[in-house]
Amino acid sequence: MAALCSEFGDLVPIKKQLISIISRCKERGLVHSVKWASELAFALDPLPKNELPQPADFTEEDSQDLDAFGLAKSYFDLKEYDRAAYFLRGCRSQKAYFLYMYSRYLSGEKKKDDETVDSLGPLEKGQVRNEALRELRVELSKKHSAGELDGFSLYLYGVVLRKLDLLKEAVDVFVEATHALPLHWGAWLELCNLITNIEMLKALSLPDCWIKDFFMAHMYTELQMIKEALQKYQSLIEAGFSKSTYIISQIAVAYHNIRDIDQALALFNELREQDPFRIENMDTFSNLLYVRSMKPELSYLAHNLVEIDKYRVETCCVIGNYYSLRSQHEKAALYFQRALKLNPRCLGAWTLMGHEYMEMKNTSAAIQAYRHAIEVNKRDYRAWYGLGQTYEILKMPFYCLYYYRKAHQLRPNDSRMLVALGESYEKLSQQVEAKKCYWRAYSVGDVERMALLKLAKLHEQLHESDDAAQCYIIYIQDIFSCGEQLEHAEVSTALRYLGQYYFKNKLYDEASLCAQRCCDYNDAREEGKALLRQISQVRDQTETSSTDLFGPLSSNNTPVRRVSPLDLSSFTP
Repeated sequence: MAALCSEFGDLVPIKKQLISIISRCKERGLVHSVKWASELAFALDPLPKNELPQPADFTEEDSQDLDAFGLAKSYFDLKEYDRAAYFLRGCRSQKAYFLYMYSRYLSGEKKKDDETVDSLGPLEKGQVRNEALRELRVELSKKHSAGELDGFSLYLYGVVLRKLDLLKEAVDVFVEATHALPLHWGAWLELCNLITNIEMLKALSLPDCWIKDFFMAHMYTELQMIKEALQKYQSLIEAGFSKSTYIISQIAVAYHNIRDIDQALALFNELREQDPFRIENMDTFSNLLYVRSMKPELSYLAHNLVEIDKYRVETCCVIGNYYSLRSQHEKAALYFQRALKLNPRCLGAWTLMGHEYMEMKNTSAAIQAYRHAIEVNKRDYRAWYGLGQTYEILKMPFYCLYYYRKAHQLRPNDSRMLVALGESYEKLSQQVEAKKCYWRAYSVGDVERMALLKLAKLHEQLHESDDAAQCYIIYIQDIFSCGEQLEHAEVSTALRYLGQYYFKNKLYDEASLCAQRCCDYNDAREEGKALLRQISQVRDQTETSSTDLFGPLSSNNTPVRRVSPLDLSSFTP
């Protein structure tokens, strides 16, 4: 962290670089990079007039192309891409060449999107292609081989390669683009979308520039390495970017990814105070409100975003979440479809639409939606998990296992993935693997408090009574110690089993205690009373002391900690 802070010691040069790259990206119509750099520049102190960077010197070619470039840029800004390209044909400057190629690329994208919206439903969007890509690739590759592409044109060449699914070549070109022009955030972001694991990230040779720290933090978030991401963002805040709304939003997303809902909600609320008309990331905010069933807040957010811009992808996703929370799944799916018309590569909309189709029992449409989400981003664990759930409904456990494994690889410490894996193994009669999954789910912090219960029932089925009892004991102690009001059936199941278990082992005091506790639950009351009668019948016999019952487990696949004897006297269910 110290190294990072010293690198950012003087923020004046960084501010100058940001002002310079804003100007250069603006000339080329790279609006998202302009916005990112502008937000960062805004978070830093203003420069005095004499410190402001001077405009770049004009080359002879720039001056010759000046009028044509100015005219073409005005058409480009009005989204008349073919017209812009037409007037840039004979231009020779690097700036004009980039805008010429970029106009042709965007023209192809616009035609593709128009055709998609006109002719196809949202599930067939992947079949429409940008017809300009192949020509652009041929022309750009010739220039690339001759070493005539600047940082911006290398970025465009990488985008064309990615769109043609030439991913390995695209990665190499984006790395080259970051070396040629380290300050262009767009190239770093494209690279981020192509890196699939930490090994691939470590293998890349990246330029040693301050912007690399922003890239690494973003990358850690994407790869679910949240602890490392938060450390990186914290060090950037300490280095002088504390006012950056971009960093606050990224930290909020990181907390969302590890399901620290309170922290994430607090940060999103802070973000809305600082930037009340912000729309980016509000779909993620709505996911959190949905999980917490905060209907009034979600309704307010949806109305607020509709007032700002109702034809934004994020707005459609927020409205979709609102209808989903109200169990109006057809309406929700309609808004996710609308989001996909606006942006067919919107990952969240594909995944959420899959969830809605699941709710509507339309498994084939759900599978298609989840598959599209994976096409957009192979790191989306929710889509893999959703596919697993869909095939579970279809009673195809081998498929379930494959997709749950994929989800688990992306989220190794998420108990839900581990429990789902355990259930799949159990259905395939691979009990040893199932036990490992359930125990691991408990060890990493069982979100839904189901892992121990499932493990205990599995031991019960396999007639491993000591192990089952041990799991039930830990389960009950965990439930009562955190004071949660869980469904009675779960606790009463454990108490019933333990009562019988102690009775068989002639531990009548413990059996009696469990039987009394059973009487607190409707579904276990009769069994509790019956057990108390049985105990009273044998009370006059010699009572056995409960000396060494709670040692390590006898059999083997589940490494269970030592626990003290079950003491329920101080707890009320």
